[in-house]
Amino acid sequence: MASCVPLGKLKRSKSWFKDFAYNPKKDQAGDVRNILLIVATLIAAVTFQSGVNPPGGVWQDTKDGHVAGSAIYASREADFYVFLIFNTLALSTSVLVIMSLTYNFPFHLEVLVATASMLGTYASAIFAVTPANYSFRSRYILTAAACLLCYEF
Repeated sequence: MASCVPLGKLKRSKSWFKDFAYNPKKDQAGDVRNILLIVATLIAAVTFQSGVNPPGGVWQDTKDGHVAGSAIYASREADFYVFLIFNTLALSTSVLVIMSLTYNFPFHLEVLVATASMLGTYASAIFAVTPANYSFRSRYILTAAACLLCYEF
């Protein structure tokens, strides 16, 4: 049986959201940048990890038409590509935010090199877990992500 929420509580429940919304009059730019960096870093970490360890894991042995090290989820081709597209889009967008927010910071070159290395690792992991007959299409996904990042630089 569904419970009813009094109208007064409903109005109050919406007002709390306004207290946390961005307000340029009270929020300092440095604090906002730091929060965005934290959020973008968390998104990058989660998407990187899910690309390296795809949902469902990888096959442990080579038999019954699959190869050890290939993503189990890739057996559902359309679903796997939806996952790859959105995961790669989230990773590349979060990296774009990170690089934009740290532009002209000390050690920016080092952050750029580390980020490029991380993206190279992500790309090689995607190729490693994607079955050989799918790898051609995976290149399109990774190329699209690279184009997004090249737009920034």
